[in-house]
Amino acid sequence: MKKFITLVLVTIFISSCVTKKEYLALEAKHKQTKEELLKVETSLQKCLIEKEKQDTKAFALSEQVKSLQDDKRVALKQVENLTVLTQSSSDNIKNVISQLSEKDKYINGIRKAMTQKDSLNLAIKYHLTKNLTDGIQDKDIEVNVEKTVVFISISDKLLFKSGSYFVTDKAYTVLEKIAKVIKGQPEMEVMIEGHTDSTPIKREVIQDNWDLSALRATSITRVLQYKYGVKPERLIAAGRSQYVPLAPNDTAENKSKNRRTKIIIMPKLNQFFELLEQDTE
Repeated sequence: MKKFITLVLVTIFISSCVTKKEYLALEAKHKQTKEELLKVETSLQKCLIEKEKQDTKAFALSEQVKSLQDDKRVALKQVENLTVLTQSSSDNIKNVISQLSEKDKYINGIRKAMTQKDSLNLAIKYHLTKNLTDGIQDKDIEVNVEKTVVFISISDKLLFKSGSYFVTDKAYTVLEKIAKVIKGQPEMEVMIEGHTDSTPIKREVIQDNWDLSALRATSITRVLQYKYGVKPERLIAAGRSQYVPLAPNDTAENKSKNRRTKIIIMPKLNQFFELLEQDTE
């Protein structure tokens, strides 16, 4: 019994010694494993944090890519619109340039026509001045060129008696010279204007200065037509009465200036415009 008990105790002691050793080994291993696990958990946590950062970056990059794609679509649309606008602007510029070119041609045509007419009218003025001033005082007759029109202003004392619309004998010398120049320019029209001063007049066939100015213009027109052969379709008779004075009707001298007959030599409008059309083609 004693031996048995001793054996049991020895066995228990031996068994107890082995368990303690193993326990310490296991405890050490457990500690090592725990430390390794902690390291793994720490590493895992770092990986998770890094992954979260990467996911955040990936999301941000994805959003940036989407934004860039949207910007690209908008830019492409703007480029497309700009291309259409540029084409439209280019067409408009071409149209404007074409219109300006046509206007330049028209303006040049007008200048050319005006130059031709001015040259012609200067020649007419030269011949008129040379012929009309022979034996006539300068103050009684005046020849001017304005733009495309030749103006001949003749004092009434060279053509009519005071208050009369009958042409005087000495007027024929002047009118013959004017008719000669007019007949040499068959493409020109001729307007005869009668002008009076402001002194009222009333006679049997003359109601006022309108009548007197118109009758004087008609008398000159008849002389040019019937006596000197100017074609009537080229002649225009007009009375201006007292309403286009050269000077105020306040003195006898000024009234004398206002009593005049104007013979206006001008291009036929239809021929003038035909000339412009030819020059702009």
